[in-house]
Amino acid sequence: MDDLQTLLADLRAGLPADAVLTDPDVTASYAHDMASFCAAGTPAVVVLPRTVEQVQHVMRTATAHRVPVVPQGARTGLSGGANASEGCVVLSLVKMDRILEIDPVDRVAVVEPGLVNAVLSRAVHEHGLYYPPDPSSWESCTIGGNIGTASGGLCCVKYGVTAEYVLGLEVVLADGRLLTTGRRTAKGVAGYDLTRLFVGSEGSLGVVVKAVLALKPRPPAQLALAAEFPSTDAACAAVCAIMERGHTPSLLELMDRTTVQAVNRMARMGLPETTEALLLCAFDTPDPAADLAAVGALCTAAGATEVVPAADAAESELLLQARRLSLTALETLKPATMIDDVCVPRTRLAEMLAGTTAIAEKYALTIGVCAHAGDGNTHPVVCFDHTDEDESRRARESFDAIMALGLSLGGTITGEHGVGVLKKEWLARELGPVGLELQREIKRVFDPLGLLNPGKLF
Repeated sequence: MDDLQTLLADLRAGLPADAVLTDPDVTASYAHDMASFCAAGTPAVVVLPRTVEQVQHVMRTATAHRVPVVPQGARTGLSGGANASEGCVVLSLVKMDRILEIDPVDRVAVVEPGLVNAVLSRAVHEHGLYYPPDPSSWESCTIGGNIGTASGGLCCVKYGVTAEYVLGLEVVLADGRLLTTGRRTAKGVAGYDLTRLFVGSEGSLGVVVKAVLALKPRPPAQLALAAEFPSTDAACAAVCAIMERGHTPSLLELMDRTTVQAVNRMARMGLPETTEALLLCAFDTPDPAADLAAVGALCTAAGATEVVPAADAAESELLLQARRLSLTALETLKPATMIDDVCVPRTRLAEMLAGTTAIAEKYALTIGVCAHAGDGNTHPVVCFDHTDEDESRRARESFDAIMALGLSLGGTITGEHGVGVLKKEWLARELGPVGLELQREIKRVFDPLGLLNPGKLF
């Protein structure tokens, strides 16, 4: 108790009074993110700094007391990566939410980590610019969290993932030192690429306090189509044909029958419930109607029973909203869900979906799949009753079976959600002993005392 009081006194010495939270009912709400089956400890304290100097003070204090620190954003993660360690300092960055600069000439934005993705997107839109990474939780997830998990989104098929837009960072290290990485120029190859090292590191190497992000010119409004298929195999054949023919859709998404029905049930979207797979494709090119016509023909040739182009941008947005609601809708089917995030080569996508169906049947579970089909990133969602011990066991086993399936198809255990607590064992399998040891050594260089987000990744 004396140690805790000393820690709190030292933290308060460099933070505003309202930035140090100790009420157990309040701190408990910061204990975990949105993942199931992930252990979480009880934080000793939650701090909400507003400046870089305050973050440095927190890290110096934690190092002096040898207390673990768990950096957090909006806690929308799905792998337990933001879960508290027992007795830790939760370092919430949500109060550091400013846009510091938008530069239309260099096409960069300089932002703080607590900035919500959608807020940035709308702000740069006013300057005729575009920040492409758009996770489904973009209305609530933060840029710092996006950087921590190297998140993706619906438009990755054309525009790529978060890592491709982070040019430079300011990072507070475990001992409180401030590290600047990267650049704000269009080119730059000076030294090791430490910026990329921090992207996807899940707060285990340092605390991001500022980011320089690349922007693109704002594209025309995208136009979408929906194609119904009698099987996931046929839908995946269409995906392969679209990519093989050299098309560059701004979005290419797949929803299976379970997902479509869940979205209809929750939001009354009027999607076709009899389809086995619904493929959504969009273009933001100068002539999207012509591109959609070409893709529509490929879908028909692959076996689509109906192809419906949106009449305008508003209709297109309704289709995209249906896809954004997929994970939320599947969560309504049972009291609990486990959301997988397996990415496979596009050529193996049909096998991934067929294998997931077989796993659902084997374990007698409802598993809905929505996917960023254009880049092979599937999100099988295992729906189960967490109060039923046997069903919970089957859910966990099915989750592991899906990850094993993804690796067997030449894929990866996570395309954008991160490893966190949920997939530690599977990360070791994917990396192998040499890769795992090297990554642990990198962790020791940046965080020799092991204080930053302990128990995650490895």
